[in-house]
Amino acid sequence: MDRLQSMQTFVRVVETGNFSVVAREQSSTQSAVSKQVAALERHLGTKLLTRTTRALSLTQDGMQYFEEARRLVAEVSEAESRLRSGEQKLTGWLRVAASVGYGLRVLMPRIDEFMRAHPAVKIDFKLDDGFVDLVAQGIDVAARIGELHDSTLVARRIGYAHRAVLASRDYLKRLPAGLSPPRIPDDLRAHNCVVYTELNARNVWDFEMPDGSNVRVPVEGNLRTNSSEVVRAAGLAGMGICYSPTWLFSGELARGQMQVLLPEWPISPLPINLVSPEQRRHSAKVKMFADFMAQNLEANTPTVSRV
Repeated sequence: MDRLQSMQTFVRVVETGNFSVVAREQSSTQSAVSKQVAALERHLGTKLLTRTTRALSLTQDGMQYFEEARRLVAEVSEAESRLRSGEQKLTGWLRVAASVGYGLRVLMPRIDEFMRAHPAVKIDFKLDDGFVDLVAQGIDVAARIGELHDSTLVARRIGYAHRAVLASRDYLKRLPAGLSPPRIPDDLRAHNCVVYTELNARNVWDFEMPDGSNVRVPVEGNLRTNSSEVVRAAGLAGMGICYSPTWLFSGELARGQMQVLLPEWPISPLPINLVSPEQRRHSAKVKMFADFMAQNLEANTPTVSRV
């Protein structure tokens, strides 16, 4: 039995609560993962997990062993990473998470550059516009847009998401008689707006006043979505007005295909942070990745067409 591998497997089974998830991570089978845990239990002479058809739970011995095993596994990983980073050669898997639009349009080109600089590193890139539990899913580092609420995560600010109210030229050309492009936020009530449901406020769009106060406008439309890529597709198709980060349409803004509405009504930018679980704080791969992204993700506000 490879004791370290069995410990790593046991830790991930507890973190995910699922044998099949760990099997996919290891490109293995659920049976093989179960056998590793069973072998570890035989070696220790005690039962670590109680398994039912619905859930896994730790025994008393399992709870005590899990904390020690997780610490030891992290220490071994960091010792290897520090040694390799000392040689300026990072190796192995780095699990990265981000929202779909930001991951595709901002991170992916930089990840390509990072992997060229560190060819022995392999990236497991998870894109999801919903909440991702970093520990449960074994994520090393994630990009999060917006204010952070989880105080257990180690965070590094890498920039801001600058937002605007956007519409395509086609949408503006097809406005019905008597309806003009919005000139003040309240005019949005009369327009078809694409609602992104992953925003905390959903269909309430916020604008800043010069005196620091906010204007909040409830909007409606015939399309709601939890996908930033659907927001992008709908905006480009002229299906409605979008309230989104400018990087989602950077090329189209530069070409004038998408236009910024209400430019004199600014929207608060959202902070962008790279976050990691506490146990990954000293990871050489995480540090190198964060350093690389911080250096390469400079504020990039595209040239935009306004109405």
